Amino acid sequence: MSITVEEKARLIKEFGTKEGDTGSPEVQIAILSSRIATLTEHFKTHKKDNHGRRGLLKMVASRRKLLDYVKGKDEQRYLDLIQRLGLRR
Repeated sequence: MSITVEEKARLIKEFGTKEGDTGSPEVQIAILSSRIATLTEHFKTHKKDNHGRRGLLKMVASRRKLLDYVKGKDEQRYLDLIQRLGLRR
């Protein structure tokens, strides 16, 4: 259900501002988005996994908070990020 090491490294390289950047909001949002996408696929076959669904909702809330933070800091950075990730908002 989690993402692979290679996928995480690719996201860090693509969304990071510098080498080894794992703490910027863009990287955190990208990793959460990837995890949310894999969990969403998981729930298509495991409809009764309510404990996992709770974790998904916590991830979605965490991503929402990070997106609100980025939007408060720099609106253009926020718009670029949701466009690159393909999020609707």
